[in-house]
Amino acid sequence: MRKTSQQIPFHHTTLGNTSLPRIIFLHGFLGSGSDWLPIARELQENYCCVMIDLPGHGEALFHQTVNPDGFFEQTVDALAELVRTIASPPCFLVGYSMGGRIALALLLRHPDLFAKAVIVSASPGLRTEKERIQRRESDEGVARKIEINFEGFIKFWYEQPLFSTLKSHPLFKVIESERKINDPHNLATSLRVLGTGRQPSFWELLKENRVPTSFFAGEKDERYVEIGRQMVKLCTCSVLELFALCGHTLQIENRELFLDRLQFFFNQQEENL
Repeated sequence: MRKTSQQIPFHHTTLGNTSLPRIIFLHGFLGSGSDWLPIARELQENYCCVMIDLPGHGEALFHQTVNPDGFFEQTVDALAELVRTIASPPCFLVGYSMGGRIALALLLRHPDLFAKAVIVSASPGLRTEKERIQRRESDEGVARKIEINFEGFIKFWYEQPLFSTLKSHPLFKVIESERKINDPHNLATSLRVLGTGRQPSFWELLKENRVPTSFFAGEKDERYVEIGRQMVKLCTCSVLELFALCGHTLQIENRELFLDRLQFFFNQQEENL
């Protein structure tokens, strides 16, 4: 495990020749960097894939009490420090769900680090403080469920409508089992300090983004389709890529298409965006 100067824990795994263009991968809540291994194995001949465990996930464990105030921004800046150290910027960036929120914040706060970015099933945060307060209250209830009955929480988590298409996928049982490997107390802490309720709104900064960005969303994930449409209206150097018949976890539900669209976007000349 590596800690940055801000004492925020990260862990990373690299796959592929380090002389190749690098892609930074950020996973979703309950996951770890290893979630991206099936994707990285397909890309390793053309890219060096850096898969990061975000705080509270995988091997990036909290070993001290965390002050939630400002922790989201501190994490983003600490991650920028890590990228500068391990990834020879500018590089590519891919983030999914929670990792997509963090990736988008990272892109907007530290645009010099990246050549292009793909943001999957994610948003720039909640627009108002009232919404964020309500979300923090909701997240606290979820965090307690994680601490009290972790296995029961996993079942509850995947009952959410946004995972309905994943539940019918052949890999669902494997994924569900992998989620139980994480430490529940660390996951609860992560939710309390990195959840959507703790993230400032980055909607206004989208207007200033000049890094080519593609927002990926599954067509059945209606909430994130709409968020994607709103984001591309604000961000002039962005596109929205919709994945037919997919929901929130489109990189799992249609891995072949995800790989195809990811590589197409990264290889595309900027003037064609």
